[in-house]
Amino acid sequence: MTIRTRKLIGTVGLLVLVCAWGLLAMALAQSVLTNINGWIAAIFYVVAGLGWVLPAMPLISWMSRPDRV
Repeated sequence: MTIRTRKLIGTVGLLVLVCAWGLLAMALAQSVLTNINGWIAAIFYVVAGLGWVLPAMPLISWMSRPDRV
């Protein structure tokens, strides 16, 4: 698979990941965090805001892998 194809697939995958992660975080925040302490809510929003990076790192490293010769 060429690097261009991997980048196309990876870009679509990243967009799907970020959209799904955001929707999941919003749904969780609306259902669970309605009557919670402000500090706990802040910690949730930090974790939810940065949590998509961990699943995205292997995808980005796969995308940037050089072509086989």
